[in-house]
Amino acid sequence: MIPILYEDDHLLVINKPAGLNTHSPSPFAGEGIYEWLKNREPRWAELAILHRLDKETSGAIVFGKTTLANRSLTEQFATRTVLKKYLLATDRRVAFTHFTAESSLVRSGEKYLSRPVHVGGENSQTHFKKIKEDGSGRTFVEAEPVTGRTHQIRVHAASHGFPILGDTIYGGTNAPRLFLHAAELSVLHPVTGERMVFSAPHKFLDDSRLALRTDLIESDVTDAFRLIHGASDFQPGWFVDRLGDFLLSQSDAEVTQIQRALLEKIAAKFSLRGVYHKILNRQIQRTNANVSPQLVSGEAASEFFMVRENGIQFSLSFIEGYSVGLFLDQRENRRRLLTNYVAPKFFLPAKLEERQEVLNTFAYTCAFSLCAAKNGAKVKSLDLSKKYLEWGKRNFILNGLDPDAHEFIYGDAFDWMKRLTKKERRFDLIILDPPTFSQSKEHGKFQAEKDYGNLIASALPLLKNEGVLLASTNAANLKPELFLEIVHASVARAKRKIIQQHYAPQPIDFPVSREEPAYLKTVWLKIA
Repeated sequence: MIPILYEDDHLLVINKPAGLNTHSPSPFAGEGIYEWLKNREPRWAELAILHRLDKETSGAIVFGKTTLANRSLTEQFATRTVLKKYLLATDRRVAFTHFTAESSLVRSGEKYLSRPVHVGGENSQTHFKKIKEDGSGRTFVEAEPVTGRTHQIRVHAASHGFPILGDTIYGGTNAPRLFLHAAELSVLHPVTGERMVFSAPHKFLDDSRLALRTDLIESDVTDAFRLIHGASDFQPGWFVDRLGDFLLSQSDAEVTQIQRALLEKIAAKFSLRGVYHKILNRQIQRTNANVSPQLVSGEAASEFFMVRENGIQFSLSFIEGYSVGLFLDQRENRRRLLTNYVAPKFFLPAKLEERQEVLNTFAYTCAFSLCAAKNGAKVKSLDLSKKYLEWGKRNFILNGLDPDAHEFIYGDAFDWMKRLTKKERRFDLIILDPPTFSQSKEHGKFQAEKDYGNLIASALPLLKNEGVLLASTNAANLKPELFLEIVHASVARAKRKIIQQHYAPQPIDFPVSREEPAYLKTVWLKIA
């Protein structure tokens, strides 16, 4: 459930999870909470950032929704009318009851240094009050910043001998997360002038990886998502997905005892029925060895089992080969098909109940097709596998849709796009999400890095004027800048014009980091 503390026509206050930036550090990194909100709901399209919390700091953060609110809150922050209280934990001795730290902060690389107050310096002031000791070596301290400098509380705590637990940059003991939380935020309402106080409960003792997912993924409509994403979640080479009542672990080796213990702990938390593990190994993929996941603990799944995503049901299987039937990293793009909302001021073609026509190439088990059809579109799904198209039909039936009202076409996507062009077929929306590598008798080899431009060129004659193209690839070696360059060049060569564009990064449960770079690249284009 989205952790909203308060919302009206002017303000949105949320309890930001740890591990999520306030805003994205770059166009191709994962979304910050600001972008995540703006791109999720039209009512949040005009949000404005008035203050920030560090990526690893959780707690209350306020966004403005109107010009009046933005003006008022900007003035309140500038005049220090906004009151903030943080809660921190340290494992160092805290001798004081309360005191005030005051210094100038000087930047030094990625950190800040505390220096005596001097003319021309960025003076900073923080009130500290000891709250309690919890009996396990941790002491909790309230911090009330008078000024709002970057890393202010962290620097003041460290420079006075009690670095925050988990704040290794400033000498703190290593911990699963930074034990710093914006516990209380008080502002004057921009219209009424009334003093409003918002309190945000902390989750210091919760697994921050799980908390991030459970805070932002609505469990009543979605029970299929990634729980551990490799090095971004401090587990290099290990990936764990929740798939309905089951866990799927993936790595290039058998699970270790430590990993097994964590899997069983997660399974217990979500009351899951079974845990599976799949070995990620290119050699196995090239042989006839069993590439399906193997049961690790709990009960075995049936041949096909159900998961929910944004209220839609999908049929998955652990015994159908290397993939289970649904690519979780496309969840947010499928949601866009259900809601018609891509990003601020970017909506899909007029309400799909008017039977807009959608072409889904490389359809696999037709997950994109299902979401478009559920929203009223008439969908044509192309794939090289009859088995997966039949699987897609079962997904339609599972959600109360008649597959006979749509088209499921077996064959090569390039070949069929050529045929459809000759027939002068046109579509309101075309989805291009090919595998990184594929091969067919009609077209031969397809490699995303080399051939994506040809794919765009084949699709554009089929796209109506002001139609929408969804172009996506998981080719890890294809840089996002080059991917967009290829897309733009292909559109220009076809003498078409991009009138709207939205680049959609990986969803929040596939966090991007220096250690675990982004691999998925997706762009939505409205083309004239």
